[in-house]
Amino acid sequence: MSAKKKAATKAATSIGTPAAASAVGSLFGGAGNRDEYLALVAELLEHDRRYYVDNNPSVADYEYDQSKKKLEAIEAAHPDWVVAHSPTRRVGHTPLSGFAKVERAVAMLSLDNTYSADDLSDFHGRVVRGLAAAGDRRTPELVIEPKIDGIGIELTYKSGVFVLGATRGDGLIGEDVTQNLRTVKNLPMLLKEKVDLLVRGEVYMPRDGFDKLNVERLAAGEEPFKNPRNATGGTLKQLDSRIVSKRPLRVLVYEVVGEVPGITTHTGLLDHLRRLGLPVYPDTKSVGSLEALLKEVTIWQDKRMSLPFDVDGLVLKVNDLGQREGLGFTARAPRWAIAYKFPAQQATTKLLDIELGVGRTGVVTPVAVLQPIELAGTTVSRASMHNWDQIARLGVMVGDFVLVEKAGEIIPQIIAVVKERRAGRESELKPIPPPTHCPECGDLLIKRPGEVALRCPNTKPCPRQLREAITFFCNRDAMNISGLGDKLVESLVTARLIKDLADLFSLTRAQLLSLPRLGEKSADNILAAIATGRSEATLSRFLTALGIHGIGWVWAQKIAEQYNSLEQLLKTTPDAVHRNLVGIHGFGDERAGAVRDYLKDPQAQTLLQKFIALGLSPVEPVSSTGPLLGKTFCITGTLSKPRGDFQKRIEAAGGKFTSSVTKKTSYLIIGTDPGEDKRTAATKNGVPILDEAAIEKLLRGETL
Repeated sequence: MSAKKKAATKAATSIGTPAAASAVGSLFGGAGNRDEYLALVAELLEHDRRYYVDNNPSVADYEYDQSKKKLEAIEAAHPDWVVAHSPTRRVGHTPLSGFAKVERAVAMLSLDNTYSADDLSDFHGRVVRGLAAAGDRRTPELVIEPKIDGIGIELTYKSGVFVLGATRGDGLIGEDVTQNLRTVKNLPMLLKEKVDLLVRGEVYMPRDGFDKLNVERLAAGEEPFKNPRNATGGTLKQLDSRIVSKRPLRVLVYEVVGEVPGITTHTGLLDHLRRLGLPVYPDTKSVGSLEALLKEVTIWQDKRMSLPFDVDGLVLKVNDLGQREGLGFTARAPRWAIAYKFPAQQATTKLLDIELGVGRTGVVTPVAVLQPIELAGTTVSRASMHNWDQIARLGVMVGDFVLVEKAGEIIPQIIAVVKERRAGRESELKPIPPPTHCPECGDLLIKRPGEVALRCPNTKPCPRQLREAITFFCNRDAMNISGLGDKLVESLVTARLIKDLADLFSLTRAQLLSLPRLGEKSADNILAAIATGRSEATLSRFLTALGIHGIGWVWAQKIAEQYNSLEQLLKTTPDAVHRNLVGIHGFGDERAGAVRDYLKDPQAQTLLQKFIALGLSPVEPVSSTGPLLGKTFCITGTLSKPRGDFQKRIEAAGGKFTSSVTKKTSYLIIGTDPGEDKRTAATKNGVPILDEAAIEKLLRGETL
């Protein structure tokens, strides 16, 4: 360890001691007083605002992380200096025992709802008449904002510092969720001006973050969230803010409580909030007539699907604050605003039947066949039921009327049974028992310990599983064999030209030409793609493609780091492989056990030996030349190209690709929506953080 790293470690561990303060001062060139510390906090918060709110980073990732590292060391040396709005406080802290109640002086009122053009016309007319009655005959200008399908919150800033965040509750009394809101990346802890401010907004979860979260929950054997709003509400209710910090929550604000001197319009208030550094929806529209309003609403019907978050309607507000005061309130809602709700995302229909689907891993999934209905602009006739535990929880039967919802406005699912519509129809209803045998091959279904899913063990083999396995084997992130679409794969399996994955590499031109509607050029292209997949195969790609339970490309990388070739892996006993993999951080006994069980399985052993006999015995490439020789890289977040493309280029340039950050990692490459665990590990281990432009420079042999 270098002298500088030793000094940093000492500063971080010897909290509050003179030696720690001295180490910080010598390592970072000062920060000898609290004012300098507060200036560093403000500087990092400004960088956060530009990154998360403006989407316009003002500093390179490496420079940011060095500054944050400096801040962490200073706080370790001077714990009495630490302020609640420090960027280091976003990671979450000790769990709460419960949420304190927050009583507000100005109630958070609901909005009246409207659902049609006629309703909008009525609202516009009421506003015009109400203003006339108040002696104001000016044409009202209306502001149109998306109605985010999230959780309403109220935020309090004192002298520009975020001090309190509360849920809507019943309007007058909410819950104190300040500790959880501190973890939200785009919520500024410090405003750009030292003002007292009370604002209201919405906490939400972007669709891509929601999808990623559900993938992680399913992989962990947890029940997926039904929709982003459900996930947001559940997250805000977490007593442990460390869990909240790992969830992709975001905030948008839309209202100021109280007056701001010199500002007379709602759009002026929104501009004021932007200037203070608060996240505000960027594309707010103002219209001056009913015709323009109806036109914008029509545009929004399609536009809403392109937003990165769910919206269930629009909020229409009178822009002029003086006109609002003249219009006033009813007992429960303002007269100057209304919510226009989009066509329902839920609908009731009849469950006609249950079909069974078989996936690549053998999981048998019930799929509901529905009487077709219009839902969110599309015709829905099928919906996933997930598993038989879900069927039992709902108590659903064939013939029931059910409530269908589009989760995330995309995937239809049954969320409830309309039991009151069973009366007089009991004889039509049929229970839905779980199946005992695979609908494709007739194999007896099994249930693994700790799982809810029913699986086909694929001993026959199962043709459906084989088709799914081939498609997965050939995909871009696995063996990257192009040209084998679903119909061709089905033809190959049906004609029994492929009985297992290895048969792909024994296909002949004559066999392909024997298939209906497959010409010579197509056959040649397919054989060329298979040959390319064979020649470019790496051990990590191959292990990913096999579809071993729990082994995606990240964990396949881990295995390939331990065993350089398939041959070396197979020479090691399965139990020894298990012991080795369990020792890798994060791998875990269950995942290592799945690899061991796969290698012990006689069917898998036969398949792997068949691959070798057909000339496929992949190794993990180790280059001895190139500009990245001796360097190890890890990637987190989304880059402009698939991660596998960067992996191949890094390895071709002599570098090594790894799936986790350790002291041995040379660089962490960060894309959009990066994982906080890897960023934290990089900071902890002193690993430089690069963006995509920087890695491109290194790949070209340039210096940073």
